[in-house]
Amino acid sequence: MRAGREENKIMIIHLIDVFSGTDAGNISTSVRLLLLLTVLSIAPSILILMTSFARIIIVLSFVRTSLATQQMPPNQVLIGLALFMTFFIMAPTFQEVNEQALQPLFNEEITLEEAYDSASMPMKEFMAQHTREKDLALFMNYAEMERPDTLEEVPLTTLVPAFAISELKTAFQMGFMIFVPFLVIDMAVASVLMSMGMMMLPPVMISLPFKILLFVLVDGWYLITRSLLDGFLPL
Repeated sequence: MRAGREENKIMIIHLIDVFSGTDAGNISTSVRLLLLLTVLSIAPSILILMTSFARIIIVLSFVRTSLATQQMPPNQVLIGLALFMTFFIMAPTFQEVNEQALQPLFNEEITLEEAYDSASMPMKEFMAQHTREKDLALFMNYAEMERPDTLEEVPLTTLVPAFAISELKTAFQMGFMIFVPFLVIDMAVASVLMSMGMMMLPPVMISLPFKILLFVLVDGWYLITRSLLDGFLPL
């Protein structure tokens, strides 16, 4: 126990020395640590609201709900698939942020404010491509802002929520289109069961194998993945 406390004291003293030092190397290290802690603290919000993650995970959840397969695929599988698809879609944007903001900042070629401006532009360009003008105008009107002439004049505080609700609308539209064919199967099975007088038998038990069979025959996962990719990376 004492050894552990001593190690914690040494780490705290080291951090204090790093942040209180006047040496240029210490200042650079402290800036990097502060930047890293800031990014890590808001990383979940950035990933969910400023990338393609929200649309992907909502659509995949609609697929599982329409199939009525309970927890199959599990949440871990859906979230993992959504994460890797997000990294694939956002790779060009993240690379641009790294080249224009992070690397120059780490090489002490630009200041922290300049790095923030340089990093925000690629993200703004990505979000602006998938944000409806109606949604953006909603937040800008409530903020009493004038119509911007360029994308640089649009603050992230208005662009991010506008992008989020635009993604929600798009995801629910795709979810509705996914639901329709499976709903038809449920209705057909329910009608057959009622005509046979088997009212006590849940239609879901009978329709589930047919929905899975239809989904497999049309290669559903391929079609859904392709539709999601086409929405962000059209060929």
